[in-house]
Amino acid sequence: MWTAVMAQQLALVLDVPETPGDQDSLELSPYEESEVHDSFHQLIQEQSRWVAEEGLELQQVAGDLGAPASGHQTLLEPEGGPVYSTATLSILASMPSRTIGRSRGAIISKYYNHTVRLRRRHSGSRPILGPVVCSARPSLRLYDLELDPADLEEEEKWSLLVKELQGLPVAQRDHMLRGMPLSLQEKRVLREKSRTPRGKQRGRQGHGGVFCCSQLRYTCVLALHSLGLVLLTCLHALRPWRYALKQIGGQFGSSVLSYFLFLKTLLAFNMLLLLPLVAFLVAVQAAFTPEAHPAPTCTGLELLTGGGCFTHTVMYYGYYSNTTLNTPCGPLQCGPRAGSLPYSMPLAYLFTVGAAFFITCITLVYSMSHSFGESYRVGSTKGIHAITVFCSWDYKVTQNWASRLQRDNICTQLKELLAEWRLCKGSQSTCGRLRRAAVLALVWLLSLAAVLGCAVAVLTFSELRIQSPVVADQEAGLLVLPLVICLLNLGAPYLFRGLATLERHDSPVLEVYVAIGRNLVLKTAILGVLCYHWLGRRVATLQGRCWEDFVGQELYRFMVMDFIFALLDSLFGELVWRLISERRLRGKPEFDIARNVLDLIYGQTLTWLGVLFSPLLPAVQILRLLILFQVKKASLMANCQAPRRPWLASHMSTVFLTLLCFPSFLGAAVFLCYAVWQVKPSDTCGPFRSLDTMYEAGTVWVRHLEQVGPGGSWLSWLHRYLVENTFFLFLASALLLAVIYLNIQVVKGQRKVICLLKEQIRNEGEDKIFLINRLHSVYERKERRRCWGQMTEQQEAV
Repeated sequence: MWTAVMAQQLALVLDVPETPGDQDSLELSPYEESEVHDSFHQLIQEQSRWVAEEGLELQQVAGDLGAPASGHQTLLEPEGGPVYSTATLSILASMPSRTIGRSRGAIISKYYNHTVRLRRRHSGSRPILGPVVCSARPSLRLYDLELDPADLEEEEKWSLLVKELQGLPVAQRDHMLRGMPLSLQEKRVLREKSRTPRGKQRGRQGHGGVFCCSQLRYTCVLALHSLGLVLLTCLHALRPWRYALKQIGGQFGSSVLSYFLFLKTLLAFNMLLLLPLVAFLVAVQAAFTPEAHPAPTCTGLELLTGGGCFTHTVMYYGYYSNTTLNTPCGPLQCGPRAGSLPYSMPLAYLFTVGAAFFITCITLVYSMSHSFGESYRVGSTKGIHAITVFCSWDYKVTQNWASRLQRDNICTQLKELLAEWRLCKGSQSTCGRLRRAAVLALVWLLSLAAVLGCAVAVLTFSELRIQSPVVADQEAGLLVLPLVICLLNLGAPYLFRGLATLERHDSPVLEVYVAIGRNLVLKTAILGVLCYHWLGRRVATLQGRCWEDFVGQELYRFMVMDFIFALLDSLFGELVWRLISERRLRGKPEFDIARNVLDLIYGQTLTWLGVLFSPLLPAVQILRLLILFQVKKASLMANCQAPRRPWLASHMSTVFLTLLCFPSFLGAAVFLCYAVWQVKPSDTCGPFRSLDTMYEAGTVWVRHLEQVGPGGSWLSWLHRYLVENTFFLFLASALLLAVIYLNIQVVKGQRKVICLLKEQIRNEGEDKIFLINRLHSVYERKERRRCWGQMTEQQEAV
């Protein structure tokens, strides 16, 4: 009962006399009256009758409870808090934060006046209101908007708003309807009623003299618009993650969902990388076919080795010519300037690969900085329990399966938020921390020893392959080195997972980060040894052959074998692990996020390393990711369960993009830059066969421009001072690092500002409590003086 009494908050009755200017403006137009709607003072003035009724109800309840029905009576709170008088409660109830949003009629009147203002601006004249009396206009002074006893006046206001909306253009009408603080059902009713009937539209068009061609044009535009919407819907339905991502997020949480979102991001990066390569290299070289080579017969093994009949195709570096491409012509058709088509294949090859890498770099840095700003912003994951409970439901969902999916998503989000909140509350003793530090040091030493052993094994086995070269008839022997490395990449993560059971991390996030760190060290060590094997050893042993094709085929073999092992691990390895876990541990295993994410980064690194030697390698990666998405999703649904300890993966996407940018992309960029600037190309194949380095193709082109005439001198100047000069490269790198640093500092500044604003809001709440207490004390002193005065008068009368 006391809670119900305190829930009825009163509003203050302010008797503010109107100024003479207000008396003269009783008959102002709705355009001037719209300015009044933005004032909290007028909204409080509208609540006068409501305040009186609430005051009577509160006095009646207090009288029933035995309290004196005076104007300054006090109410006792059940929790023993401060006791406030009715005057204090009335002031609290009249605050703008507690009165705004009560009056539905005020909302309708406000948007009616805003509609009138738009129509006056659009037409320049007062709109025709129709047969509506003057008293029905939405004036705040002519009738009470909140406390209309009958629904007739509100219906008049509603119809008046509909009439004004009908006079607006469609774009302005839709924009205003989206901004109205009304329910979706009321907005639908307004949208339906504000549409002009077709009969009236035809009458107006006939009256205005619109020709049939205009109607035909409008019909064609609407038909094309509908066709575009249908095509967009079909394209949206063709995406493999249309429904799967929501299903994964609802059943397994944001931690597992982050893996599939990262896979989707990699797919976009590869498409962005493939487009310029296909447009400026593959398509052009396919149109101008070079000299034909004897094509070997296809045996089917080429799908694994990448050699055989795939060798002399547009897939590899050696197929591209080193000449300026031109249209073929006969001896009598070619003029003296034939063959001067300025499409140099060496220059196009070098600049296309460089431009594709530059675009990927800019996109990757932008994505990383944007993700950093979104995920590390203060308040993005804290204090959102109430928002998740009350504001997460989408009321536009009408189907049963969609509502169940949305319910699962909200439940999983609440579990993750509560798990993170409990984790922050936990504490540990000093002895426990020292014991854990010793265990962590021991496990890290064993992990680093395992990584060192894997790197030594790869180096030793690669040297053995160099000393015993594979015969052309035994191409299956080329798969031995990729097979060994895939076995190491598959077995070492399971070893790390077994060692992680000794650590027993309290935080699931920290456990995933530690696993990612160990797997990252393993992948980096293996790729470093392989890069030395390709550019340091294979270039020297393959001087008389096309070593670029060999490196491209080797990277293709590594990608194919890694994909095969990923499929086998998903289809059979996780199935066996599930059967063992169900019998021994009484439950399905969890999805290994760290290992699977590092496998994606490893495959993407192989793609970036091989772009220079195999321009169609991103297409292979795109096909690999599409198949992997479906296989991993099916394996996840059948063989895995949701994390036993839910945790919020709010920073996972940022961590994945950071790992993709700095160790992966930066390492691939260093590898390709060394190949372009330092390694001598093959003399028998490729667009750079007659040059000392690939970079020299730009210098040869600039010299050719200088010989042609003075028109190309500015290009030679740009090449000399912007490309050959290393100062510009260092300056661009410094600017890029400065932008990243400034972005990080801006985000940190935003976090500090948000902390200060939160502290200011907290202090303002304390200020309100202080002012309320002072106000209550003032009323108490007045009450004591009044009682003392009454007692003095009684004594004097006696």
